[in-house]
Amino acid sequence: MLKDFTRRLRGLSGTALAVGFGLALAAASQAEAKVRVAYGDIASVENLHLLAAFELAKQKGVEIEMTYLKSEDIAAQAVVSGQADIGVGGPYALMQKVKVPVRIFLQLSTLRFYPAVNAEFYKTWKDLNGQEVAVHSRGSGTEAIMKLMEDKQGIKFSKISYIPGSEVRTGALLQGNVKATIVDSAGRRLLQEKAPGKFIILPLDGVNATDEALFARQDFLDKNPKDVDVIVESVLTTWREVTKNPAIVAEWRAKYKLLPDLPADQVAEITPYFTELAQGKAFPPNGGGEAAAKDDFAFYTLSGQLQGDPASLKVEDFWALEPLNRALGKVGTN
Repeated sequence: MLKDFTRRLRGLSGTALAVGFGLALAAASQAEAKVRVAYGDIASVENLHLLAAFELAKQKGVEIEMTYLKSEDIAAQAVVSGQADIGVGGPYALMQKVKVPVRIFLQLSTLRFYPAVNAEFYKTWKDLNGQEVAVHSRGSGTEAIMKLMEDKQGIKFSKISYIPGSEVRTGALLQGNVKATIVDSAGRRLLQEKAPGKFIILPLDGVNATDEALFARQDFLDKNPKDVDVIVESVLTTWREVTKNPAIVAEWRAKYKLLPDLPADQVAEITPYFTELAQGKAFPPNGGGEAAAKDDFAFYTLSGQLQGDPASLKVEDFWALEPLNRALGKVGTN
């Protein structure tokens, strides 16, 4: 059912999708009040741990309703317009442009991606000059990485296309539908297993920045501190458990009946995927905060997602630190 829903979403234009999303949320608001979360991606192995964290928050009394959208861009617009309460993504560029105060309140992950190219056509970054590349979505961390490397390598892509979902981009590479893209660790392993030697992973200079975060309008954060605190505490607790024992994600999937239609080959990837991320310290145990914001300023100004001198950007213009500080006061730092 979820897969069919996602396919239908991807067939819609941005306007039609926004209208449909608005109607869905309007209907939901007439029922019991829920925290409406907009996710600009499909439900997959990549976000199983977040779904588990939300299940934990539900057990603590917070009703959460997830809506999967075509892109991070549309999810962010839904938060700005008030059609969603919380978004998942990295909306730095949007926050700098809109007048509505939208703030990040929890870092979910740092960037861990791998630029992959078909070795028959490309061998180095220079070979991508004048060529098309595919990333997750407009404004995403994958786009920021590719734009940064474009600048560092002195090249210019002919086009950046948007294909949501690392597993979808990995499949497109294997099928020959794209020749250059960027994938996650599970995608990298799949490329190596299915077609050893056919694809090259291009080197990345050190990148330390937010990939995904939870963000909301400031007025929502001010009016719903209890729900927000429970969500932040649940994510921090979940992240720490995954870091200690990545295999627990597969157990949570069974316990909470998450993604029941996941293909067997993807089920087998759950523990290896989270093990690699845990070893790479991709799950911030303390939720990011001021230090993460400053790292983001340095990265996203270089990649062109943010404008201005990083030193002149103010943390309070992009982050609401109070929910995280309250949560850390309860669960402690790690």
